[in-house]
Amino acid sequence: MRLEGKTAIVTGGGSGFGAGIARKFAAEGARVMVADIDADAAAAVADEVSGIARAVDVADDASVGGMARAALAEFSRLDILVNNAGITHLPKPMEEVPEAEFDRVLAVNAKSVFLTARHLVPHMKATGAGAILNVASTAGLSPRPRLNWYNASKGWMITATKTMAVELAPSGVRVNALCPVAGETPLLKSFLGEDTPEMRTKFLATIPLGRLSTPEDLGNAACFLCSDDAAMITGVAMEVDGGRCI
Repeated sequence: MRLEGKTAIVTGGGSGFGAGIARKFAAEGARVMVADIDADAAAAVADEVSGIARAVDVADDASVGGMARAALAEFSRLDILVNNAGITHLPKPMEEVPEAEFDRVLAVNAKSVFLTARHLVPHMKATGAGAILNVASTAGLSPRPRLNWYNASKGWMITATKTMAVELAPSGVRVNALCPVAGETPLLKSFLGEDTPEMRTKFLATIPLGRLSTPEDLGNAACFLCSDDAAMITGVAMEVDGGRCI
């Protein structure tokens, strides 16, 4: 029960890594707001973890503000914020990615971190404590061709994590990132281009431990970084990648 008495928001919590993080947080004693652009998915996971659901577009200021107000009204205090919501563009040469697709990737993967900070960092500063976790990617550390702007958005998130950590440390707020390798999530097909046995075999050959990351892997790592066990850890980008980045 490492998170007993804690409260948390997990964006993109309706599926994949976000759902795994929400489940682990709840199992460790936290009260969780499951926030997702898919209201039904958020509700399903929230029901499972005895949490609360919130429909949110993390790229929209008004929507993020509403999520923040709802969480504080429900919990009165927010201890943990997980910026997990993310999207990618399909693999293609960088110059062929449509402008609208580029804009959406940067809005969901990067602007969302700015927006949640706008609405929730003042509260954490006022309480003198808090843990923010940004779910980045190995793509931000070891980029692969044809996912250029997705790679760049995750690199931005890692740099944002470090600068947030430095600025917020005097206020007692820790900020870390997770860098998973591709996993069994709704985005897997987009990363691979096509989800076939041949493509999986080719990709798995680049991971020393020989498997994809799972929602449970991310939940375990997130729980550690957001718990008091990691009280002296801030500004790290932890690889949860089976050795992919070695």
